[in-house]
Amino acid sequence: MKWRSDSEVQAIIQNFSRRCGARTDADDWNVFWGHPWNVQRLFHPDSGTRLTDQQLVNHFPNHLELTRKDMMVKNAKRWLREAARDGREVVDFVPVTFQLPADYSLFVEEFRRCPGATWIMKPSNAAQGRGIFLVTKLAQLKKWSAGRRADLSGSYVISRYIHNPHLVGGRKYDLRLYVLVTSYRPLRVYKHREGFARFCTSKYDPSPAALGNPFVHLTNVAIQKHGSAYNASHGGKWNLRHARLHITATRGRRACATLFADMDRLIVDSLRAVQAQIINDRHCFECYGYDVLIDNDLKPWLVEVNAAPSLSATTRADRVMKMALIRDVLDVVLREGTDANNAPMEPAGGFAVLHDEALERAAAAPPPKKTGKRGKS
Repeated sequence: MKWRSDSEVQAIIQNFSRRCGARTDADDWNVFWGHPWNVQRLFHPDSGTRLTDQQLVNHFPNHLELTRKDMMVKNAKRWLREAARDGREVVDFVPVTFQLPADYSLFVEEFRRCPGATWIMKPSNAAQGRGIFLVTKLAQLKKWSAGRRADLSGSYVISRYIHNPHLVGGRKYDLRLYVLVTSYRPLRVYKHREGFARFCTSKYDPSPAALGNPFVHLTNVAIQKHGSAYNASHGGKWNLRHARLHITATRGRRACATLFADMDRLIVDSLRAVQAQIINDRHCFECYGYDVLIDNDLKPWLVEVNAAPSLSATTRADRVMKMALIRDVLDVVLREGTDANNAPMEPAGGFAVLHDEALERAAAAPPPKKTGKRGKS
């Protein structure tokens, strides 16, 4: 077995070397773990690439339907509308969001209906907190637009800011959850038991004076590590178990269990929202990094889904966790291979089956009718 990757992260190199044998730069690889753009080239009509039954890649061809912010919101809104129209019980999991500049007039209407609200502006296809800022006045948008002059080719999303985030020690945080999808049709989803909470280094302050302070509002480690209060020993993170224990201790066991069940539903619903759009190639799998913000009512909100969650380590605990994550990804995908109809076995390492559409259909199907031949008299 051979593997190929454009990554030099140790969690990738060490795990693949142990499980997949020799590394190669040629086309005779069995597993390719690459940057989303490099994987997309494999599926381009002009690439001349034809994957064999022994080859697996770590992204679906059009993963942007879920991992680009504007497309994720568009698909989620459509799916929620369709589900409500069909009479299915739905729970909104994305804040009120508009795409700019396309939805500017709709945004202005909503902005005027909600005086005093704060909005958060993000590039649709950027990461690590780049280009994000908060807005409380339309004049701020006009100034931003004028500063960009005529260059509005890059799409932005603007969302209603969650003004009442759940705080720990007075600080805002969000959760990073790891989700593995090995098939979209039928939908098969695994969730990893490991994850972490990412904290701001400064205490939360919703006042106008603090709106421009990223160390108060943006949880991205790429931003927080530059703060004067950043602690390199723990990297501004709690593991997911500690976060769960804290919520249990402060809000109660039942409230915490409900929250985590709601997050599981959020994950599955977000994947259902793009299920019809994603090209379900049997050679593909994807390990997503879900960023979830919890408000003070313990309602989870989906911030974004990362196609290439960072696998570089900021602490020893981070390194151990990410090594285990990639080990468990390989355990699952090498077991299933390219057989999209292969039913999953028992959970692999830290992954547990969160949703399996094929098994649910089989369980819901009526039992076959018994047929027998009448004996001769």
